[in-house]
Amino acid sequence: MREVVVTGGGTGIGYAVAAAFVSLGDRVTITGRREHVLKEAAARLGAAHVAFDASSPAAVKEALDSLPPHVDVLVNNAGGNTNLDRRQPGELVDVAEAWWANLNANLMSAVLVTTALTPRLREGGRIVSIGSIAARGTGSGSYGAAKAALESWTADLAAELGPRRVTANVVAPGLVLDTEFFRGRLTDDGIRARVENTRNGRPGTPSDVADTVLFLASAGARHVTGQVLHVNGGAYLGR
Repeated sequence: MREVVVTGGGTGIGYAVAAAFVSLGDRVTITGRREHVLKEAAARLGAAHVAFDASSPAAVKEALDSLPPHVDVLVNNAGGNTNLDRRQPGELVDVAEAWWANLNANLMSAVLVTTALTPRLREGGRIVSIGSIAARGTGSGSYGAAKAALESWTADLAAELGPRRVTANVVAPGLVLDTEFFRGRLTDDGIRARVENTRNGRPGTPSDVADTVLFLASAGARHVTGQVLHVNGGAYLGR
């Protein structure tokens, strides 16, 4: 039985990833900032939960005693476009705060949790971070930049942990519905425009992403590391 940790596992893609591992009989721990959301999700999943802010070094350190002593799979899913929660930046200090917010939520959360759990990773373990199509020049400003940095960091991580046969990869979704990402602001026209950019004519689902994560955590992906797997219906062609 593998020990699996999924950050941001209370809703959306993270919840689907956690459910997929539970279905395989793995022991799963989900994390996130909202205790009540995690508690309810964990009860439905039959998983453990630990509430903390993954972008805070102090909070990550404090949470370590509650996380598994050994980890086989770490999925860095915590994040999101923090600009959707902010007013349009005006002063320079507002611009700086907006950029730091996205970097902290999408890059530093993965860096901190991974660094803290690296000593606990078993040989042959797997690290999968959830990126975004936004990292490949599709816009979204500081959010896209943070996801691009996540890809670069993952390449270094793969080299660092390769001697232990630990793999590190990114799964980069395009439009995925049934998540909290857009905060309910995505219009039908917005969905239609994004779907028109795909090759298969449909939006993604959380299970599309979860199935790709499961592959990267499987024995069949033992020689796949330092890669970005695009799950977007062909809206971006990774070639």
